[in-house]
Amino acid sequence: MSTVVVTGPGTTEVQEVDRPSAGPKDVLVRVRACGICGSDVFYIHIGGIPPRQGATPLGHEIAGEVVEVGDDVVGIAVGDHVVINPMAAPTGIIGNGGSTGGLADFLLIQDATVGVSLAIVPDEIPFEVAALNEPMAVARHAVNRAAPVAGERAVVFGAGPIGLGALIDLKLRGLASVVVIDVLPARLAKALSIGADAVIDSSTEDVAARLIELHGGVPLRAGDLRRGTDLFIDAAGVPAVIQTVLKIAKKGARLSIPAVHKKPVEVDFGAILSTELSIHMAMGYPTEIFEVTADIVAAWEKYAQIISDRIPFDSVQDALTLAMTPGAADKVVVTFPAG
Repeated sequence: MSTVVVTGPGTTEVQEVDRPSAGPKDVLVRVRACGICGSDVFYIHIGGIPPRQGATPLGHEIAGEVVEVGDDVVGIAVGDHVVINPMAAPTGIIGNGGSTGGLADFLLIQDATVGVSLAIVPDEIPFEVAALNEPMAVARHAVNRAAPVAGERAVVFGAGPIGLGALIDLKLRGLASVVVIDVLPARLAKALSIGADAVIDSSTEDVAARLIELHGGVPLRAGDLRRGTDLFIDAAGVPAVIQTVLKIAKKGARLSIPAVHKKPVEVDFGAILSTELSIHMAMGYPTEIFEVTADIVAAWEKYAQIISDRIPFDSVQDALTLAMTPGAADKVVVTFPAG
């Protein structure tokens, strides 16, 4: 079978390796779709992840079809469509330094357990949409950290895949208003199509003034009018987002940060003490990997809009190049034939 491996800084190869077989506790999955994540791009740039520096299998956003089932496996049958929890692999995180990756024709799931290592999805859900399960679990964790309540008002900074996933999640939870902020018109148009109540182009609009119009104003003290936004999600990862939130957050607002900030951000805690702003970092998906699956099944047409490019595995190098080109694509998903 074929699998994609990082072979050095900036280089990847499609290598031929032996197709695995399922042991008594395992299942073998024919991969049908695998998304390309920003972390994949990072691993390519640095040449892999120790201890597999220069030989890191790629791909952790995986959906596929079960083709072999071990004798001791319960609740899984040949032909089941599944999404994968890459964190559960006993040989290391799939596509993140482990011994296997999802950008491959087949993937062995060891110690296969429904609800732990994989989840079954209905056959009618397109595989490329099901492959969003892993990144949408990241978005779900960011939303969970913000503890939204129906009827509240939210702002999402960044209309990439995680920001759009957070938008869908927030709307499904019954928030009264979700505003999405970005600098790219195409992303903002997509946010509106998916269900944002309003969008703001921060490159041309005054964010603080527009949020007064959209969420109203709440006095913090005399002469200091804050925005009526209850929670903010930073899916952009730029310092300006944090500085904006600190200036406009009302008393008791919450900020959840799933974005990776590549440079330090200065925070004047004295200046925000009176706001009692809660700041929550959000990394990965401690419990959310299959919490989000039911939402994807129920609203898969909305989630499908997050995908910007679908590229067959025969052109996987083109897919990786596209994903590595800044601004060229939002969410690239590699698709595989049925076999």
